Amino acid sequence: MATTELRNGTTVHTVGELPPVGSRAPEFTLTGQDLSDVTRPGRRTVLNIFPSLDTATCATSVRRFNEIAAGLPDTTVVCASMDLPYAMRRFCTTEGIENVVVGSGFRSTFGEDYGVLMTDGVMRGLYARSVVVLDAEGTVLHTEVVPFIGDEPDYDAAVAALG
Repeated sequence: MATTELRNGTTVHTVGELPPVGSRAPEFTLTGQDLSDVTRPGRRTVLNIFPSLDTATCATSVRRFNEIAAGLPDTTVVCASMDLPYAMRRFCTTEGIENVVVGSGFRSTFGEDYGVLMTDGVMRGLYARSVVVLDAEGTVLHTEVVPFIGDEPDYDAAVAALG
């Protein structure tokens, strides 16, 4: 299992590990802001995984990946959390988020399948801040579990993995 550190210095664990680089990523189904299914799009994919849009760092990561996505050809950025689809729609509408796809794991095994579901601590049941980059066939090119949950992911490393 992976670990991440919370603001109070507590180390928390996830249910497993991110899929290893070079492996085939698990298929997934998340719930989009309009309640439709969100699945791997069959093109290069960046999974921006985080606890909740209602935290400053998570909101910042969605805004930043929205900016980055505008310049990534043949790539879809999927922002995944346990937020309800209605909250995701409200956030995207308010913030003008148009270049990423948001997906809720509230009725999905995504967190378990990708090893990001936190299993202990005050944030148990939410996703650890992580990034997974996939090629068009679903092969894992890059992964990151952010060591301190209050930090942003390494955007440059995610983009560099796309070549």
